[in-house]
Amino acid sequence: MEIIERIKSTVESAPIVLFMKGTPQFPMCGFSSRTAKALRSIGATFVSINVLDDPEVRANLPRYSNWPTFPQLFIAGELIGGCDIALELFESGELERMVREVHKDS
Repeated sequence: MEIIERIKSTVESAPIVLFMKGTPQFPMCGFSSRTAKALRSIGATFVSINVLDDPEVRANLPRYSNWPTFPQLFIAGELIGGCDIALELFESGELERMVREVHKDS
């Protein structure tokens, strides 16, 4: 259970956390790249976790979040979803509203 506690602590450590393959500067998959780019384009300050660097996180995050794929975007400790959901929220302007809301509280 230690890894689940570590994941929980990471999710709660920052207002916006993106678990992705690679980094925002060097993404290792298109879905991760598009999600990070959407966040950067609206000025979001976020923590990124490269799941390729930590096999334990990569293996156990889907159990923690009940979401099978990467990337996984958490805002205010809650799973928002993966790339498709993040991009839908981005296109509707809802992601920017969520980011502004969480940034004003931090």
